[in-house]
Formats: sequence, structure tokens, C-alpha cells
Amino acid sequence: MNKNPHVAVVGATGAVGVEMIKTLEKRNFPVGKLTLLASARSAGKKLPFQGQDVTIGELTKDSFTGVDIALFSAGSSISKEHAPIAARAGCVVVDNSSAFRQDNEVPLVIPEINAEDIRKHKGIIANPNCTTAITLMALYPLHRAFGVKRIIASSYQAVSGTGAQAIEELRRQVAEVVAGKPVTKQVYPHQIAFNVLPHVDSFLPTGYTKEEMKMENEGRKIMHHPTFRASVTCVRVPVYRSHSVAVSAEFERPVSVEGAREALRKAPGVDLVDEPENKRYPMPLFTSEKYNCEVGRIRLDCALDNGLCFWVSGDQLLKGAALNAVQIAEELLKL
Repeated sequence: MNKNPHVAVVGATGAVGVEMIKTLEKRNFPVGKLTLLASARSAGKKLPFQGQDVTIGELTKDSFTGVDIALFSAGSSISKEHAPIAARAGCVVVDNSSAFRQDNEVPLVIPEINAEDIRKHKGIIANPNCTTAITLMALYPLHRAFGVKRIIASSYQAVSGTGAQAIEELRRQVAEVVAGKPVTKQVYPHQIAFNVLPHVDSFLPTGYTKEEMKMENEGRKIMHHPTFRASVTCVRVPVYRSHSVAVSAEFERPVSVEGAREALRKAPGVDLVDEPENKRYPMPLFTSEKYNCEVGRIRLDCALDNGLCFWVSGDQLLKGAALNAVQIAEELLKL
């Protein structure tokens, strides 16, 4: 891999694409050249990078000549069409969509957990689902300590996980409610302001949603744990940024709160914020725009054998998306 790679960001104008560009700059990633790509309607716009404006180009099948690493965040259909083209052009794709996560030929990677899997790539590496990534940052250190069997979890997912239009919808609806005006809806099927929606992604015949099943399916692959089980309810909440997850986890081996805290203190990418007596616990307000996730409210689960409860919060645009992708790119430079 070129030590000053030519990097492309696909979906550069989206919420995650913008964060990818910021993260490359903030982490001093050694970008030799930056190419920004988006749909025809965004082509010609400019975005700042390292003190200069970079003009956005239109994504075509010829966009990847000479590109070393392409960070994709433009949705599954774009990834399915263009990622294989980019890989054939000699580029390594880090894809943020769900398109390749369950493909046996494609590593699914959280660098703090399974960076070694990057070595097996054949031109495409998948970024995990944001809720899964944030949960596993806290769960994996506990799995290493005690051996996780299964979890029961509920998510509290910020509207920015849906995209820029959803952020605007929440802002608009709050203003409408406060002004006593009728609430207008475009993005979500129901009002999101002052409400919670137990509905993220589309429903499956089982009654779970696709988002809810990602925790089990992706967790198994990332942790190399084929018997891991997860029953999850995903909920959209009126928060702009940062997802939170309440987890009850059952383990193979006897657990202790102090042992759990010790495992989490040593874990990379996650900060222990667990002083309920001082009203200190993870919150979206304080994890937004931070690279590390936070974990707290650690206690023995009173309904499970060898069970622990915990609460984890993290910026889903960063560790759940852009930061994780850039960390994968950093690992590629080490190969």
C-alpha cells in the first residue's frame, strides 16, 4: 500500500461522508490526494479539506483509476454496483453500507476487536452497523473476560443515523410543537419530536427488524463467535447524535462487577464512566463528536445467571461509521 495513498470518499456530501473527510483531517491520515465523489446533483459543490476546497466529482465506473483506498458511504445499492468496479481497478474499498457485511469473502471489521481479519480482504472490507459497533466496543472486552452466551438489548438511536434530513425533521417538529403548529412529517412514519419510535429499518416475517438482527449476525462474525445470540429492540429517539444501548448479557463463566470494570478500563476505544453515586454515566450529550464510546451503569443482572447489565453510548457517525472506516484505512497502511 502506498504510504501517502490516493483516497476517495464516495457519498461525500452525506452525514457520514462529511465526517469521513473531517476524520481523515483530524487524525492526520497521510492523504496523498483526496477525491470526493457523489451523485450528479452534488457534483461541482466544494467541501473543505486541509485548508483547501475540494470539488466534488460525479461517481462513475471510471472514478477509481489510480485510487488506493475508497471509503464508501452512499447506501447499499451504490456499493453493490460500484465497490466491485473499484476493487477491480486495484483500489481497496471500505464500505459503510450493509451490502457486503454477511459476504463470506469480505472481512467485517472493528479494528479494536478483529483487525487481523483485514489481511484476508480481496479488495472490499465492510464497516459494521453503527448500533452493533457501539455495543461491541463494550461487550467484546467482557466476552474476553467471561465468554458471552447471549444478550437482550434495547437501543436508543439518534435521528442522525437516518441522515441529514432526519436531523432537520426533528428540528422542524420541535419548533412546530413549541409554536402550537400542526406537526409535519416527511422522514419518519410518525412524529419523532417528544416521541420514541420502536421501529428502525424494515420489519421481517419474525417481527424483528433488519436492524435488530444485525447485532446477532454481525456480532457472530466480528467476534468469531458463531453461537452468539442477541434479542434486540431498536428504538429511534429524539436525540440529534449518538446512539445508546441498554444491554443485559449472560456469560459462560462467573462474573463480577469489579472484574467487568477492570476489563473495560483496559479496553481500547471505550471509556469507563461509571459513578452513579456522582450522577456520572454515559449520555449522548457527552459522547457526541468523541471518538471513544462510554460504558457505565455496570451491575449484576438480577434475572440472569452469570449476568451483567450495562449502558453504552457512542457517536454513531464516528465509531459507528466514519471513524471506524478511517481506522480500517490506517490498518491497511500497516500491511
